[in-house]
Amino acid sequence: MSPSLPRSARRLWLPALAAGLVLATTACQAQQLQAAPDSSSRQDVTSAPIGDQTIIEGGDFVMALSAEPDRLDPTTSSSLYTRYVMQTVCQKLYDIDATGDIVPQLATELPEFSADGLTVTIPVRSDAVFADGTAFNAEAVATTLERNLALPASSRRSELGPITNVAAIDDDSVQITYSEPFAPITAALADRAGMIMSPQALATTGDAFGDSPVCVGPFKFVERVPQTSITVERDPLYYDAGNVHLDTITYRIMTDSNIRAANLRSGDVQAADSISPQDVDALMTEPGVGILQVGSLGYQGITVNIGNTDGIGTTPGTIDTPLAQDATIREALSMSVDREALVSSVFNDWYEPACSPVSPASPFTSNASEACPAYDPEGAKALLAAAGVEQPYAIDMLVSNNPDTLRFAQALQASVADGGFELTISPVEYSTLLDVQTRGDFDALQLGWSGRVDPHGNMFNFLSTGGSNNYSGYSNANVDTLLTDASATTDVSDRAALYGEAVAQVQDDNPVVYLYRQRSLTAYSTSIAGIETFADGVVHLSDVAFVEGQ
Repeated sequence: MSPSLPRSARRLWLPALAAGLVLATTACQAQQLQAAPDSSSRQDVTSAPIGDQTIIEGGDFVMALSAEPDRLDPTTSSSLYTRYVMQTVCQKLYDIDATGDIVPQLATELPEFSADGLTVTIPVRSDAVFADGTAFNAEAVATTLERNLALPASSRRSELGPITNVAAIDDDSVQITYSEPFAPITAALADRAGMIMSPQALATTGDAFGDSPVCVGPFKFVERVPQTSITVERDPLYYDAGNVHLDTITYRIMTDSNIRAANLRSGDVQAADSISPQDVDALMTEPGVGILQVGSLGYQGITVNIGNTDGIGTTPGTIDTPLAQDATIREALSMSVDREALVSSVFNDWYEPACSPVSPASPFTSNASEACPAYDPEGAKALLAAAGVEQPYAIDMLVSNNPDTLRFAQALQASVADGGFELTISPVEYSTLLDVQTRGDFDALQLGWSGRVDPHGNMFNFLSTGGSNNYSGYSNANVDTLLTDASATTDVSDRAALYGEAVAQVQDDNPVVYLYRQRSLTAYSTSIAGIETFADGVVHLSDVAFVEGQ
């Protein structure tokens, strides 16, 4: 095991200028909250290093994946599980390491910024080749970035900021020009916006790129069996192929946490993501099983549809319901959530309450961004009475159809009942839920975001008018200004203050009711080593190898 770091000691990058069954149960029938022990301090364990263990070259590695990825297209994807797969086949300009620092990957150095912050120059590798044999160079990088900006279905556009031009100034340097400074660009390029796609494959497949993605990576895409598995194999053209040990990786879809744990125990899989807090304590005591755990930069919450009438990225429309029209009702909903009791009861204190998209572990946190609405069910009822709506006020909430989410949803159902709400839980498959939130075909839904090292990645897309992940259809000019101003300065304390002001406004409007922050819990067989997971939630398999038993 690697040395463990206390959660408070984690370092994060500081930017330089540089359909399912409807559970129509009433709250009294739902799971009741029970007292749980006080939350204990958890330590991050981010890797199982190979160290001096003897590597067994080759082999077929299987990972149990808790949900099916969406389309394997970096420009349009919105699923954490797609990032798992793409981590092995589609490298980025930058990545993050175990401490949250941003490090070069396909770039060779961190970006160079002009004195006015309007020009960003990125040096890129000269020794890389795409899996189809196409040369990797600055022109290929520019092609990907231009696609991210121009594709109508792009989820990356608002992540990249106010770009006016992208150009390859030579084979090994890309220059990005801005209309105003944009501090989060390096962090954005350490995620899907920085995954560089083969220009030859883009020209051949166009919008269907995600059906057979071609990038630079230690592995290359082989096949996908919908709702079953995705397989990748070692790419002999990879620039560091000598340090790739596995022959293949198969991501096998197993949505039930109990089944994932059983397959790990039996040896049918060598790793499993999203281990349930109900199972992790027992697994930690079992021989032959290791656990990686790390706090999340993201959040889980209830997204309320207040204006998403024609899909994301469009002008917000009018939804004629009290929940959408009246922020007082949404405030009452937030006040009805007993976050501390829910986390303790449902997740055995493995997770943490959250009231904001800014993680307390972030250097951009502040008292304002960590402020949490008090649990006040009587006050919530008073707000509903003042709003003139009938009590209990009925809300239909879509959730992902997996045991932990359903357990939480039923406990939430009981909690908000005390505040005057009647919550109906409608479970749907995860991939379907992603499509539903994009289209806006919901009143409320419970989903989350795995988190980014820069709060811009947790906020702007979701909360700015027309943002590419603004599923609620939220629009507030003050929030737009605050988030834009925060992205234009590199002073950490100034950015933290601006994000705190934005959080305060969002908590007044409640397009998203933030609930809790997960710990990423990944189980693995000790027959392998080299597996890693970081605070952005992605499990890294590129360096994994089978090892001889000790």
